[in-house]
Amino acid sequence: MSDILVIAEHRQGELRPVSLELIAAAKEAGASSVTVALIGANAADLTGAVSVEGVDEIVTVPTASANFQPDEWKAAVEALIAARSPSLVMLPHSVDSWGFAPALGATGNYGFATDVFGIANEGGEWVVTRAMYKEKVHAEIDFPGKSTVVVTVRGGTWKPAEGSSSPAVSSLDASATANSSHVEFIEPPATGDVDITQAEFMLSIGRGIAEEDNVEQFSELADAVGATLGCSRPIADSGWLPKSRQVGQSGKVVAACKLYLALGISGSVQHQAGMKHVDNIIAVNTDPEASIFSIARYGIVGDIFEIADELVTHFE
Repeated sequence: MSDILVIAEHRQGELRPVSLELIAAAKEAGASSVTVALIGANAADLTGAVSVEGVDEIVTVPTASANFQPDEWKAAVEALIAARSPSLVMLPHSVDSWGFAPALGATGNYGFATDVFGIANEGGEWVVTRAMYKEKVHAEIDFPGKSTVVVTVRGGTWKPAEGSSSPAVSSLDASATANSSHVEFIEPPATGDVDITQAEFMLSIGRGIAEEDNVEQFSELADAVGATLGCSRPIADSGWLPKSRQVGQSGKVVAACKLYLALGISGSVQHQAGMKHVDNIIAVNTDPEASIFSIARYGIVGDIFEIADELVTHFE
């Protein structure tokens, strides 16, 4: 019997980094065994990508559709649960999972929780931690009487699993349980923008830049120091930078970031949800009481324009 079942996520033939984060979370939770499921028409091609430390077995589940289809994935996970009886099923807290995870939990009558960022096993029962009331409260949730628990896990919380392993590889035929899909896949248009979730050095700007005309100054600064330019929600909502550059609860989690420079950002809980996991946060703000300083390793109470000018001069 598999103790923890991890549902890997992939797009356009590439494994999503959050899949490796889930493996690390499963390993940290003290699972007796970790099985990773690869669902999709060509998912078997990714077995090497998930053969990392902590993985005991890989199960491939072929589907008729080459692209993600929520109906097919729901049926595949249901078949996996029926065949393996895992005590915990972990999915990324992502757009794909949102398409079928709630229905999976409801129809299977499993224990269910979303946006989980803490997982523990207490006396043989799973207890998870998630935020409530807009991140103002952290709640621990248990699942009395549930032999299987399904959770979606927040990305950027665990460091991705590394190393290599030689797990057993098997296949499961779930075609008999899949319903015909009512979803039409439309190729998304190319944006030409960067994926900030993979940036290791972020320079983000907030309300403190005051005017749209000032964005260019900080864009040039980001180029000068070798950082990827990001922003808080007010900047994206104003259209000063694309939504794809927004860091936070309604934006993106900068999962790979190692150094985060926050300029003129107050540090709301919504913004912190996208970057508070970063080990090295440097904050610059004129307000000494700004919330961003509570999570920053280094803080400067000062003018972001003066700091920007000094940095550009130094790196010229």
